[in-house]
Amino acid sequence: MNRFIYLASQSPRRRQLLEQLGIRHELLLPGPEEDAEALEAVYPGESPDDYVSRVTRAKLDAALPRVARRGLPMAPVLCSDTTVALGGEIFGKPDDAAHALAMLRRLSGREHRVLTALALGLPEGRVLSAVNVSQVRFDEVPESRLQAYVDSGEPMGKAGAYAIQSQAAAWIAHIAGSYSGIMGLPLHETAQLLRQAGFEV
Repeated sequence: MNRFIYLASQSPRRRQLLEQLGIRHELLLPGPEEDAEALEAVYPGESPDDYVSRVTRAKLDAALPRVARRGLPMAPVLCSDTTVALGGEIFGKPDDAAHALAMLRRLSGREHRVLTALALGLPEGRVLSAVNVSQVRFDEVPESRLQAYVDSGEPMGKAGAYAIQSQAAAWIAHIAGSYSGIMGLPLHETAQLLRQAGFEV
């Protein structure tokens, strides 16, 4: 029986969600010599579905060698990536406040998809993967509310410039899919992968 996993993510939300499953985990974060942000660059013409799966696998391929390089005990490594898609357009993390406001204006009054991919690398070399896709519909949001949200700093570092567990939840008229997936770690799919890896979830 595997006793713990490595979580290769800087997201405190993913840590909280793993704790909700009762899974013991250790962080396996990039070192200062790694350019983690570069992994999230979008390729020309890339679809949101291809993008989120590719980035997640790239994160895993970068994380797996850290275990041996740092002399750590072997254990499964979990990586995840979340992106927001409006039609075929990828809304990643905003570059600055103006970019965040522009994204939120585009999402206001419309439905978009939130895609979260998972990749679990096992010590014997197998990789288990899954993708969760949820639909989210925003009400029309007044410009003053969008600006106040951007001014709060909350959109920075968030795909699509919002977090569902923040005040932006007041704008969400409808969700079809996984609340935890929209947060960044779909618990149903995560539990399925962990069971395949021998965990009791």
